Amino acid sequence: MNTTKAILITLVLAATTSCGRGQNAPRVVPSSTSVPVNLVSICGDPNILGIEIPDIRDGSSCGIDDPVQVYFVSGVELSSQPKINCKTARALRTWVDEGAQPSVENLNAYITKFHVVAHYSCRTRNSQPGARISEHAKGNAIDIAGFTLSDGTVIDVEEHWRAADYGETLRRLYSSACGVFGTTLGPDADRHHQDHMHFDTADYRSGSYCR
Repeated sequence: MNTTKAILITLVLAATTSCGRGQNAPRVVPSSTSVPVNLVSICGDPNILGIEIPDIRDGSSCGIDDPVQVYFVSGVELSSQPKINCKTARALRTWVDEGAQPSVENLNAYITKFHVVAHYSCRTRNSQPGARISEHAKGNAIDIAGFTLSDGTVIDVEEHWRAADYGETLRRLYSSACGVFGTTLGPDADRHHQDHMHFDTADYRSGSYCR
C-alpha cells in the first residue's frame, strides 16, 4: 500500500468514526486507486474530505468562489468528485448523516457510494435554450443517480424509483433531503429528472422547494 492510499484510508476512517452513528457507523475503504496527495478535511468539517481548488470563472454568469472538489462525505465515496461550494458540501454532509443513511436502515446496510452524474456546469436549467442560469453554474447543485450499499446492492433512481423492491426506500431517502437543500427534484417533478435526484442550495423566500 502506498503512502497516499494509507493516509486516505486513515482520513476516511477518522471521518466515519466521528460522524456520530455509533458502533454501526460505516467503515469505508476507498475504491479509488488514484487520489490526490493533498486530500484533506475541507469546509471546516472533518467529515468532508476533498481538495480546495482555484476559483472558477466561466464568463459573466457562471463560476464558484472558493470551490472544493469533494471525494468523501462522512465516509461515503462520491463518484465524479463533484466541484461545488462549501455551502452545498455541508448540506450534503448533513443529509448523508441525518437523512440518507437512516433511510436505508430497513435494508440492514449502509450507503458506501453515491453515483454523482452532475455538479458544476456553466449551463441553463435543464440545458434548455432561453432558460435561467442553473444552480449548477454557481456550484450550488449536485445530481445523484443512485447509490451502492455495503452489501454490494446498487440502487438506481431510474430503475427503482417506482419498483416494488427499493422504491419506498429510495423515495424516503429523497424526501429526507427536503429542507436540508433549497431545492429537491426527482422523477415525480418533471420529465427532466426521471433518472436522477437534483439537490441545490438556492435560497427561496417562501422556503424549500420540494417536488
